[in-house]
Amino acid sequence: MVADGHDVLVPVGDSETLRRTVTYAVEQAHEAATESGVATTVHFVFPARWRIFETDRAAVDAANSLLDRVVTWAAEDLDELIGEDEPPTVDFESGTIGTGEYVFSPADFADVVGRYADANGVGRIVVDPSFRPGGSAPILRSFEEELANRGFDVLEAPVTRRTRRRLPFTDIGAPEFALVFSTSFLFYLALGGWLVTDPYELLTGVVTAGVVTLTLARVALKGQLPKLRFVGISVVRLALYTPILLWEIAKANVALAYVVLHPRLPIDPRIVEFDAAVWGDMPVTTLANSITLTPGTLTIDVERQHFLVHALIPDAEDDLLEGTLERLVRFVFYGRESARIASPRERLEDTEGENP
Repeated sequence: MVADGHDVLVPVGDSETLRRTVTYAVEQAHEAATESGVATTVHFVFPARWRIFETDRAAVDAANSLLDRVVTWAAEDLDELIGEDEPPTVDFESGTIGTGEYVFSPADFADVVGRYADANGVGRIVVDPSFRPGGSAPILRSFEEELANRGFDVLEAPVTRRTRRRLPFTDIGAPEFALVFSTSFLFYLALGGWLVTDPYELLTGVVTAGVVTLTLARVALKGQLPKLRFVGISVVRLALYTPILLWEIAKANVALAYVVLHPRLPIDPRIVEFDAAVWGDMPVTTLANSITLTPGTLTIDVERQHFLVHALIPDAEDDLLEGTLERLVRFVFYGRESARIASPRERLEDTEGENP
């Protein structure tokens, strides 16, 4: 039986339009909560393509990471919709569904999503237009049609893939070109002590910046440019993060100095592996560099979110697994609420408990 409540369900799959679909779903839920005066819940669900007895750990981790990202995006969108002192109008739930059965066609996925919606009293489903579970063969009804036939109010998020005008002879857009070019040119001026006034030298700087931009823009910029508001907030958070990082470095220096000056030199090097709860090039790089800057630990290798770190002493390993730096990096890039997560040690213990 289909519920007639105001809660919203969003099937999640990695796509180019997922971010904007999340924004649309949060807006719909906030509007419903404002009109009814009752808080609503947005359910983000990842329909699994694996069965529970043949679970691929990498697939599970990827699904959990995607859901974590989606909830973080949703919280950011909700913050923009409500005032600072207003109570939240929308709650968020996330999880993986369909792990206990084999799903193949759009109808199978619709059955799994429909059962979850019925069990949680959800009547409205927002679908990402790029989300095509089970394929889109002409002989099969689409995922949206299957859900609608089951009596759900199905809304396709009004988002489209972004098309960017690219500059001739490049595969970057004008905003990306301007950003990399201006940064390169300012760096050229800085090397000259900001005293470059000769026309020939200025022309040389322009040509150099242009060559750097055309050849390295794809390396310097990956993905879409972030919003200015997000950049500004991240800069402020980074300013708060820096003194805390310096304090962690100072504490590690003292601990390492004690070990080095100790007559027995109690060094106990070991390799530490863990999956960090951060994603994206910048957050992962920031965490890796922060670990390396802290005396006693050295980031050896990073593959996606999997970190391989050399710890010189047991205290360094303990500090690393306590997750202080990880929480700080999440605060910088994902917000204060995102910093409240289990530590790497707790997550490792949970994993060991699931796989004795």
